[in-house]
Amino acid sequence: MSAGIELEKVWAPSVTDGWAGRRPLWWTVGPAGELAVLLVHRKYLHRIHYIKGWVGWGPKLPFDGVLVMRLADGSVQRRPITDVQVWPSHIALLPDSRLLVAGGRTRKEDTGSWKPNAAVFSLASGEQQDSFCVGDDIPALVTDHNGSIWTAHGDEGIYGGHPESAAGLAGWSVTGEAIWGPEGRLPDRPLQGCTAATEGDRVWLIWYSGTRRGGTFLTRITPSTGEVTSWPSPVPQPDGFAVRGDRAVLTRRDHNEPTTEVVRALLLDDTWSVTGRDKVRVPGRVVLRCGQGRDGLLWLRTGDTWLRIEA
Repeated sequence: MSAGIELEKVWAPSVTDGWAGRRPLWWTVGPAGELAVLLVHRKYLHRIHYIKGWVGWGPKLPFDGVLVMRLADGSVQRRPITDVQVWPSHIALLPDSRLLVAGGRTRKEDTGSWKPNAAVFSLASGEQQDSFCVGDDIPALVTDHNGSIWTAHGDEGIYGGHPESAAGLAGWSVTGEAIWGPEGRLPDRPLQGCTAATEGDRVWLIWYSGTRRGGTFLTRITPSTGEVTSWPSPVPQPDGFAVRGDRAVLTRRDHNEPTTEVVRALLLDDTWSVTGRDKVRVPGRVVLRCGQGRDGLLWLRTGDTWLRIEA
């Protein structure tokens, strides 16, 4: 690790979890700083050999899992989840001790409706409570303090006919109703979501455009007022972002390698400017969906170890 960047090791699965035959797969950080990781037994999994890292493991539906949560005080809780019938790309914590499991893709059914690609589970019973659709082709997803769900979509979703995905960015209620769209307030047309973060009651969605002028943008949404502000990103297509006031930290991985670039930026005269840049070595491979920002802390998954970087 570089002397110029402080990376705090937060958590890695215990030997006991490894002996139990489970693999740590989908993960998220809750609004209160809880790290949650869904572990699934190998008997439910198959290996996609041409995809390296944890994203190369796929489940056979339906499957059971164990949600391991490391709370802000360092304690660890385990909650069984049963009969998951969605192929997950993301998980997220919701209010009232619930878990969202969301798939990256969906399809239109013969009835004209879109097939549910998200399910809500009670962490008390482990059983499914609800299901709905949160758009198509979802590279980035985060929940806010109120339980609303925020998504940044990819090109197949944007051009695939789904009405909310077509806008590139979307907000959903805790019951899956569309509650927010950009409505022409973005500086360009999105092509692909990169990553997401929250800062207090604000949500940040990071995306890039496919137009000729192109570029990567940091979009801040304030749900309580409807304000939407976007800035050009100081880093093209980052996979991790966290912000605190006028300071931000961004990461850009060397895909499938145990290294990543860490960039610090400062908002000066309405422009995010790079103040520091360093290449750092980390404990494991860095692959897709490796970063999530919460209140000035960037959580970074490297192999099966979670690190934390302060903005």
